[in-house]
Amino acid sequence: MSIRQRRTFPGSSSGPTMVRKFLKRAHDGEEIILAKGGKPYARLVPLEEGKPRVPGIAKGRLGKEFFEPLPEEELKAWEE
Repeated sequence: MSIRQRRTFPGSSSGPTMVRKFLKRAHDGEEIILAKGGKPYARLVPLEEGKPRVPGIAKGRLGKEFFEPLPEEELKAWEE
């Protein structure tokens, strides 16, 4: 895991171009702090790597009733 760099950038009016640059930098591991009026108001950080899914993790946790059809009353509530 790499160490994140952190930088603060003043507000910018170049919109989409800056967003693309910030997204690229965040993807590369940098933490971006967006400021408005000289005050930080948002932080753009790279996503943590997800853990691989483990098959069968819920095995034995769901009772047979989970797989039974829902009562008509419940089905109607979902349709409303």
